[in-house]
Amino acid sequence: MVGENVEIGVYSKSKALIIADDLGLDLVEISPKANPPVCKIVDYKKFLYEQKKREKVLKAKTTKVVIKEIRFGPQTDNHDYEFKKKHSEKFLREGAKLKAFVFFKGRSIIYKDQGEILLLRLAQDLEEIGKVEQMPKLEGKRMIMFIAPKK
Repeated sequence: MVGENVEIGVYSKSKALIIADDLGLDLVEISPKANPPVCKIVDYKKFLYEQKKREKVLKAKTTKVVIKEIRFGPQTDNHDYEFKKKHSEKFLREGAKLKAFVFFKGRSIIYKDQGEILLLRLAQDLEEIGKVEQMPKLEGKRMIMFIAPKK
């Protein structure tokens, strides 16, 4: 049967194995959960090579998510805020996600409303280049907010 075209259709397992053996190829199960299972008659090593090649191309297309952090205090003054805002803009323009957080030391936790106001102000200032992924949320001694770059 070598060199002949095999008709596409539903074959029993034994018949498919015989056809594959006659062609000098392998019977590869493509979809085992289907009813009946889907198999292909191919050169197994070539099949594995092409599968790895496809996975490599898909892996190359995926983008790595970079997260940059900006840390504020609850009473960060205006000059420091502007300085950190410029860095935040740079990070977002580069395509990185931004994790902005206010760190409360000791008793400064009583200023959590000031920390939230500071983060919301940052979100408002960066709304042209980034969108808020997670609103400010208090986790322990940190109030965290995530901003993702706009496409």
